[in-house]
Amino acid sequence: MPRHSLLDYFQPDSRPRNEIAVVWRRGYRTIRWSYADLFGAAARFAHELESRGIAKGDRVLLWGENSGEWVAAFLGCIFRGAIAVPMDAIAEKSFVQRVVAESGARFAMIGRDMPGSIAPVTLRFDDLIDRSNAAALADEKLSPVSATRDDPVEIVFTSGTTAEPRGVVLTHGNILANIEPIEREFAHYRRYERLVHPLRFLDLLPLSHVFGQLLGIFLAQIFGATSVFLDTLNPAEVIRAIRNERVSALITVPRLIESLRDHIERDLESRGCLEKFRRNWKASEREHFVLRWWRFRAIRRQFGWKFWAIVSGGAALPEAAERFWTRLGYAVIQGYGLTETTSLVSLNHPFRHGQGSIGKALPGLEVRLDENGELLVRGENVASGYWKNSTGTSGVAPVLDSEGWFHTGDLGERDAAGNLYFKGRLKNVIVTPEGLNVYPQDLEAELRKETAVRDCVVLGLERDGNAEPCAVLLLRDSQDSSNDRRSGAEDLASVAVARANERLAPFQQMRHWLVWPANDFPRTPTQKPVLSAIRAAVAEKFAAEGVAVSHAGASQAARASAPLANLLARVSRGRESAESAATKLQLSSIERVELMSALENRYQVDLSEADFTNADTVGAIERLIEQPVERATAFHYSRWAQSWPIRVLRALVLNLLGRPAMLLLGWPRVIGRDQLRNVRGPVLVVANHVAYFDPAYLWQALPHRFRRKLAVAMDGELLESFRNPPPGTNFIAAPAYRAAYWLVVSVYNVFPLPRRAGFRKSFAFAGDLVDRGWSVLIFPEGTRTQDGRMSPFRAGIGLLATQLGVPVVPAYLGGIFDLKRAGKHWARPGRITVSIGAPARFAPETPAEEIAGDLERRVASLGPNARN
Repeated sequence: MPRHSLLDYFQPDSRPRNEIAVVWRRGYRTIRWSYADLFGAAARFAHELESRGIAKGDRVLLWGENSGEWVAAFLGCIFRGAIAVPMDAIAEKSFVQRVVAESGARFAMIGRDMPGSIAPVTLRFDDLIDRSNAAALADEKLSPVSATRDDPVEIVFTSGTTAEPRGVVLTHGNILANIEPIEREFAHYRRYERLVHPLRFLDLLPLSHVFGQLLGIFLAQIFGATSVFLDTLNPAEVIRAIRNERVSALITVPRLIESLRDHIERDLESRGCLEKFRRNWKASEREHFVLRWWRFRAIRRQFGWKFWAIVSGGAALPEAAERFWTRLGYAVIQGYGLTETTSLVSLNHPFRHGQGSIGKALPGLEVRLDENGELLVRGENVASGYWKNSTGTSGVAPVLDSEGWFHTGDLGERDAAGNLYFKGRLKNVIVTPEGLNVYPQDLEAELRKETAVRDCVVLGLERDGNAEPCAVLLLRDSQDSSNDRRSGAEDLASVAVARANERLAPFQQMRHWLVWPANDFPRTPTQKPVLSAIRAAVAEKFAAEGVAVSHAGASQAARASAPLANLLARVSRGRESAESAATKLQLSSIERVELMSALENRYQVDLSEADFTNADTVGAIERLIEQPVERATAFHYSRWAQSWPIRVLRALVLNLLGRPAMLLLGWPRVIGRDQLRNVRGPVLVVANHVAYFDPAYLWQALPHRFRRKLAVAMDGELLESFRNPPPGTNFIAAPAYRAAYWLVVSVYNVFPLPRRAGFRKSFAFAGDLVDRGWSVLIFPEGTRTQDGRMSPFRAGIGLLATQLGVPVVPAYLGGIFDLKRAGKHWARPGRITVSIGAPARFAPETPAEEIAGDLERRVASLGPNARN
């Protein structure tokens, strides 16, 4: 029976209240909301809209990273009858401002890192829905405004950053027309789903993307699934999340699917297993699915045994990538659609699909090919129209022709079984491998602002059904064909492209370009460039010289001006620039961490931390990006140390042996324990570092509720040397070192915190500990004192403090250094002191160096000199 609106799906009793609806990461923490939490947050947002006078039909901008709060705000708009205007998190502020003006948005919800003051009323997700109050969200009651299938749900703006925005209006009926056929098909398999319930979707498509909403919001609700969002596209992190979160299906763009394949092959090569894999690959060509599943079990083990499907959206999936994952035994589900068709026209059946096919048309949808092979679509899922607000009054412009067909602008074929095949594009739009639309007129407009450019054309260089922008330039006075003049033209062109790239969004960057060799472009009688002739000449040139030639042949200024320059400026807050490859970098340690993470996310590569630490110029970093080297970390993070058998053993050892031993070493006098009287939950303890036994004194000083679940960060290089003694260690010392490793990890629950490289994984492990209810103890100096004075705190502690989001407890160990200096190994009770200060919290936007300095002062203020 057809639904009246999306509200029929989202009811308080539609899902079990305690089932997890959404999981997302914030900093180093992982946040989990049940369906009760999610619906309560959505109801709270709907009440907030009502209190601010936002009525049915008013527009609300949503701009931020994927999160449970984003989903709650979107559902809150549906409950209130407001029209959501979702924006991609990577959109430029100027474009967002034009969208606000075009849509007439009265209210905006934006992410933590987005620039404010976008709409007449702007709030941040954190301001409205405090995750610390998540338990109270379920108390909110739903009071949705009535809706019909014809009522708008959202306006999705699809244009680039410099052209005029164009919004696609999607109604309840448009979305329902896509999800109802899938719901009916899923009913046939629901009894089998119970065996693996709940399904978990790792949704890496932005929720501003309609396909991302389809899987991450609507189908997740129908299937009773958990939507998992990740704040990185780093392949290693994606694989880790799939395994740790027991993900069933990955939803992403073709670019990441290829990156994951490259990651696996690099890993096999680094372990000397690539040739064996290739032999297995060849042998498995005609094997049954079960045999292939077993043959490649080592790879599948990396992803976890619950992972079985990859869903590709946003762009065409290369056949080689589909073949790779299918051969490994995974279901590769590919569909086809546009924003105007509410993301779907056709979809592969997960258990019945043809190789290379984009599936069959959804039931209830008409699809035909015209005489040119263009795909035409007709049905309820086609958008109601384009938003129009150019005259100050809103309206909707039609998307259909006179017979009710929507012209997709794409070429296709259909086989006898009804499977559709994508064959290319008619539209003059470049769809990148990341699934993002790049409009050539946007890029051409920026190029024409350069005085050296007389005219230009931007085309798409084909790449497995997708494309990358390539600029073809006519320069002023470029008709001289001499070598000197040609070389000068190349330099002028590289500078022009570099300067235009500075004004464009990262996904619009032109990495390929050439100077047109003739005096002018071939033109039509109306003086328009003949794109077919220009495209043919460009294809011939790159076929002869290789695409890489145009990229590598760019000048240093052109290369350094791409996304790296933008990331450098953002990380250093405008202090650093990338004028050339020889530019020296003056980054702090924490800025290096931020830049490395940003580059891995932007380019979807794994960078060697050791090599990145040694890279001191822009050119050195560019070489690392072009030729990433994956280095397996030498550090080990042990979850077994937090298991209940080890916890019982630890409690026995520390209470029966450790506490009596401290009577000899020196029972500490604890000052300020009352500071923790009202503190509950995990905390981050920071203290000065004097001796090996510092953790024992702090463990004794903390209240029982903290010390029973306390993890200690230890010098990573030292800990690893215990676990794997260096070559040359004598046969007696080596077993002693290994025994010391297992003993210290078991008794004190230590984990490695490297001093040189690898601390990102250490911080992530600390976040995992806090998520599981463990407090963390860190010595931010990074080394034990040599003269009794504290060393400066490292900036990383500031990053950790903000990303963990728990109270930070300063502590000071006194009296221990005096014993060390006197050569004594024991002290009378009370000679050693542990002073505990008031817990502190820091705003997320506080600079890491500022937090490190503040914590250093707090700890120092607890020392004897400060007290006296």
